[in-house]
Amino acid sequence: MNFYTRKWIKPEDLNPNGSLFGGTLLRWIDEEAVIYAIVQLGNPHVVTKYISEINFVSSAKQGDIIEMGIEAVNFGRTSLTMRCVVRNKITRKIILSIDKLVFVNLDPDGNPTPHNKTEITYAYRD
Repeated sequence: MNFYTRKWIKPEDLNPNGSLFGGTLLRWIDEEAVIYAIVQLGNPHVVTKYISEINFVSSAKQGDIIEMGIEAVNFGRTSLTMRCVVRNKITRKIILSIDKLVFVNLDPDGNPTPHNKTEITYAYRD
């Protein structure tokens, strides 16, 4: 899994307990995952279908730098399934893991449509 997207935790990202608000992290993950799906499928018309159990392992606090890793694990007829890990950039401690994020490829009218992909077609370059 490659970790390329990084976020610096700022005061506006915190919950009342002083740690990263889970909803903010989930928004960042959904955005990162849909961008990954759009690039892999070559179609800007992609939507989130399903997110499996979200495992919050540890927290992040103000000033931490976190990084998100997304990896394609399965190509369905109209869907792409990925997994995600978020970790602290410095300590490498896992903050969150999601085993299954499913995105569906749509036609311009919003209907599921085959994407004809069977493997990763775009990989980040170092």
